[in-house]
Amino acid sequence: MRTSDDLAGLLRALRRRHARHQGDGELTYRELAARTGWSHTAIAEYLTGKTLPPTDRLDALVRLLGATPAEQGALATARDRIEESRRRAPRTPDRLVPRQLPADVASLAGRDDELALLDKLVAAPTAVVVAAISGTAGVGKTALAVHWAHRVAHQFDDGQLYVNLRGFDPRGQALSAAKVLHGFLDALGVPAARVPADLDAQAALYRSALAGKRVLIVLDNARDAEQVRPLLPGTSTTVVLVTSRNQLTSLVSLDCAHPIPLGLLSRDAASRLLTNRLGAERVAAEPEAAEAIIAACARLPLALSIAAARVQQSGFPLGTLATELGTAGRRFGVLDAGDAVGEVRAVFSWSYTALAPPAAGLFRLLGLHPGPDITVAAAASLAGLPAEGTHRPLTELTRANLLAEYRPGRFTAHDLLRAYAAELSDGTDPEPDRRAATTRFLDHYTHTTHTADALLRPHSDPVDHLMTPPAAGVHPERPTTHAEAMAWLTAEHPVLLAALRQAAGAGFDAHTWRLGRALDTFLDRQGHWHDRVETCKAALLAAERLGDPVAQAVAHRFLAGAHTAVNRYADALGHLERALDLYLRADDAEGEARTHQNLASLWDRQGEPRKALEHSKRTLVLAEAAGHRRAQADALNAVGWCHAQLGEHPAALAYCEQALALLQQLDDRAGEAATWDSLGFAHHHLGQYGRAVECYERTLELTRDLGDLWGEADTLSRLGDTRHALGDPTSGRADWQRALDIFTALNHPDAAAVRAKLQLL
Repeated sequence: MRTSDDLAGLLRALRRRHARHQGDGELTYRELAARTGWSHTAIAEYLTGKTLPPTDRLDALVRLLGATPAEQGALATARDRIEESRRRAPRTPDRLVPRQLPADVASLAGRDDELALLDKLVAAPTAVVVAAISGTAGVGKTALAVHWAHRVAHQFDDGQLYVNLRGFDPRGQALSAAKVLHGFLDALGVPAARVPADLDAQAALYRSALAGKRVLIVLDNARDAEQVRPLLPGTSTTVVLVTSRNQLTSLVSLDCAHPIPLGLLSRDAASRLLTNRLGAERVAAEPEAAEAIIAACARLPLALSIAAARVQQSGFPLGTLATELGTAGRRFGVLDAGDAVGEVRAVFSWSYTALAPPAAGLFRLLGLHPGPDITVAAAASLAGLPAEGTHRPLTELTRANLLAEYRPGRFTAHDLLRAYAAELSDGTDPEPDRRAATTRFLDHYTHTTHTADALLRPHSDPVDHLMTPPAAGVHPERPTTHAEAMAWLTAEHPVLLAALRQAAGAGFDAHTWRLGRALDTFLDRQGHWHDRVETCKAALLAAERLGDPVAQAVAHRFLAGAHTAVNRYADALGHLERALDLYLRADDAEGEARTHQNLASLWDRQGEPRKALEHSKRTLVLAEAAGHRRAQADALNAVGWCHAQLGEHPAALAYCEQALALLQQLDDRAGEAATWDSLGFAHHHLGQYGRAVECYERTLELTRDLGDLWGEADTLSRLGDTRHALGDPTSGRADWQRALDIFTALNHPDAAAVRAKLQLL
């Protein structure tokens, strides 16, 4: 036996003998590949003599084919002699197997899910596997692709092809498919003279050269599907990995590519990346600075890598870098590694310059928006365009991964991209245009919040004071039901707080007052009391700058309510006294009545029912004199509640029943809920427990519809008391537990009293 052909003949004979002994057909190349984990191309080359099997593979193969120990030894010896004779014989150049992958990354953090998905895609391919990794600039697409390619390179015996398609090259020199095909065909051993001039013919030759071969192809930094499509092979033995800043929707829909969107690192993964680069000891020594660096870099791998390199080169503490990154206007200067590829601003610019003008203009304006996300309607107002004219640029920005549509109709960008957009706007858009855009989105949120608030509490103070028509190009949203209003406010809650802070900081005082006032009911009912304090303080400062005494009085009242909710009673009293003084000076009887009602609530919260009753009666007199039925109904309930707190329950029922009748005429569900609760309390203390349960259950129905979490918990606590008095401790305990759950979620001090009741059981 002198050649690999001779050895291959013996292997084929073993395969035939194995088939006879098994009573079945010969094992196919694909079956042998599946059992060994090798490619069927490698199996074919071993059994046809084109390739001499490595010693370990020959041993495994002959055992699989049923060779006896003596045959195994003889075949191994024969193989070694063939290899030895090859060493002594004059060498001819072997076929060059392409190994074009760039160097692997030193460490990859936080991409376990994506790596597992790639492993799954290539586990049992039945067609060409194409995986399209997309994500924003600097998110680590190439690092993931190259790392996974190195991890699985041993599965591709016929080599790995790699090309940087330069789809977002700053010089605009994206590689053509023809140029890439020339390079790949050369790597696959096709003589240059055989390469045709026509692109389609080149692609056909390329597919022929790959037929039956186990090859991994990495097409990095693609601009679009058109650039990639001619480079796709036609055999299931190949796997293609494409990376792009664009989503390559066409490649997914028409070529069955598997989309693998790559997002920002998790906080833990970002910490691991920083630790891998700087060492655990250094990061552990300055944990707060490390967290600040991670936040300033928006968990973007490129930014984190540059930041870590700056620390390594300078030797400065992490705190120094964190301070530089947190200094306004310095962040992008710090995140500069000295060339275009290693500068975050430049890397972002390659995506931005590829945008059509409408999308580029909208991207810059998004830098003015406070975030954290934006809807189509709000983006339209920001740009001063109709909603239908905003869909196309938003879609373009999303496909370019400069925005992410993380929920249907809601778009977001990470902090570094937002900072880049703001920098672009500052350097490109005239200041009057920027201020006009800010006015438009503040108008959008203020007017929509006003509409929503009117649906939550249609009989509350009017919020039309200082309201002006929205600017041209603004299209406020129009919720029409209580449920729609709650849904909109819940979704926009963080955006509205950010918008109010921006308005207050930029001198938009009328917007600040109106938005703060319109948010009050929602924040109160949902238990966002600290947010409520913040917004009311901002509204009061804005009203004082405006010099409007009525706006100031309203702001003092609402800030007092916010302080009362968090048990800051002294602060609340001071603001109510100031509001009362302003209303008296303005001869505003309605405002005076409302302030007395606020004072009654404040004294009631402090366990002073006689003082509360005094202010409630004053409210009732003023409301009746002014003919204000809504204030009159509230005052009747408040007087009744105070009588109940004083143990005067028949009087309480009389006042509360008058209030209920008037509130039902007015269709005021919030006032009705409060009055049913008062009636329940009075019936309980008269020993009429069954009637008390009915009243409390009606209260719960209304508070749940209103989204009033604190009101629901407060009533559940009293309902539990009544059920215990009825001899139903199981139901009572359930009511208390639900009340405790709500109070705990709201971080409200009333949780302590309910917890004590449960402990007594």
